[in-house]
Amino acid sequence: MLLVPVLRAQPDRSAPPGAGPPPALRLPPIQHYSLSSGTKVVLLERHSVPIVQINLLVRAGTSMDPAGKGGLASITAAMLTEGAGPRGALEFSDAVDYLGAQVAASAHLYTTTVALHMPLSKLDSGLVLLADLVRRPKFLASELARVRTERLTTILQMRDDPDILASLIFRRTLYGEHPYGAPSLGNAASLASMTVDDLRGFHGAYFIPANTTIIVVGDITGAEIMPKLESAFGEWNGNVVSPPPVPPVPQKREKTLVFVDKPGSAQSVITIGRIGAARLTDDYYAIVVMNALLGGPFTSRLNMNLREAHGYSYGASSEFDFLPLPGPFVATASVQTDVTDKALTEFVNELRGILKPVPDADLERVKNYLALGYPGEFQSVAQIASQLGELAIYGLPDDYFNGYIGRIRAVTQSDVERVARKYINTDDLVFIIVGDRKEIAERVTALNLAPAKFLSVEDVLGPAPVLEGGK
Repeated sequence: MLLVPVLRAQPDRSAPPGAGPPPALRLPPIQHYSLSSGTKVVLLERHSVPIVQINLLVRAGTSMDPAGKGGLASITAAMLTEGAGPRGALEFSDAVDYLGAQVAASAHLYTTTVALHMPLSKLDSGLVLLADLVRRPKFLASELARVRTERLTTILQMRDDPDILASLIFRRTLYGEHPYGAPSLGNAASLASMTVDDLRGFHGAYFIPANTTIIVVGDITGAEIMPKLESAFGEWNGNVVSPPPVPPVPQKREKTLVFVDKPGSAQSVITIGRIGAARLTDDYYAIVVMNALLGGPFTSRLNMNLREAHGYSYGASSEFDFLPLPGPFVATASVQTDVTDKALTEFVNELRGILKPVPDADLERVKNYLALGYPGEFQSVAQIASQLGELAIYGLPDDYFNGYIGRIRAVTQSDVERVARKYINTDDLVFIIVGDRKEIAERVTALNLAPAKFLSVEDVLGPAPVLEGGK
């Protein structure tokens, strides 16, 4: 038999292949229910794997910490898993492990999230544990003493973490005594004053049906999950308590330069920013695109400048922290000590550069990046439940996720330029530098960025906490 070779066209390797159109995100319908207690339920069915994620979202967070009790919301959340219902801390942990489940509780500025991830076959038993944790936590004094010591140890460790120091003093400089400027863990004095009565008071005031949304994602239908949730949370009750109002956040209208001295540090942590935008701003999508150009992906301008072009840092980035009130815009990098002044100059150059018109090719590239990556944020039930929490907190429409890519694609060059000029004002930036003052202060102050203020670690965190036993 005569074999005739088949001639095939060789692929063109002279240029990388095109990205192609972004994939469409098409989530199943979001279903809404209510329990007889008044608790809202949000369900999204996902039947590919027999698992269920339940996030119980309580509108109670660190912005509600009373004066002198900083860290109360955070430590209340941490104590939820330290014994509940008939079980002590170890018994509760063993019960969770026996089900092959995962339970976590965490406090944020406005909310506390209790998350339960479990096999579908163990759902009934898991809901019993979840109801105990949320409705009947023990708040044992012995466990509070242990958790308090752990937190004091964390605060002690913060003294050696320049990134945390930079973040703490940055928010304090921007927001002052406002809840947005307070550390979520509290401080040594507030933790020392915390009692189980404080925890019970906070829990009793805010952990109530009218203040709660239950988010369910997984291999289950509404007809199946609602009777189970009704059994666990239907008879829950509690009086509605109005949270303390959070005051507005005026923009800081002056340049500020703050040094935090870390003698002998091989690197300087640079943090630059100002008060940014609230989550529900009409500028949201344009800001997302603009920030992706400036400091989002690896190919963003800040990273390509400070890392790739100059080798000052392993990475530089920027972000907007979108909150109910305007959260911070922050650009940051850890740089070699001897180039701190040069790195600051490049930061300022890029922050001014983003105010200029963006080339069409750059805009298209970054919109493709955002669009192509967005469906990846909905791969797991935990990711989806977290995203649905944003809908619950901000009252976003049910079609928000499916329409996100189209809204990103609709952002124009003029939109980017407009929001850059609105939110990246280089005339009132806050500059925070954590590093070796002796090595960097003279060269940095010579840049005349702003009048300099010098702080020690004690100025940021207070005296080092004394742990039990003097250790």
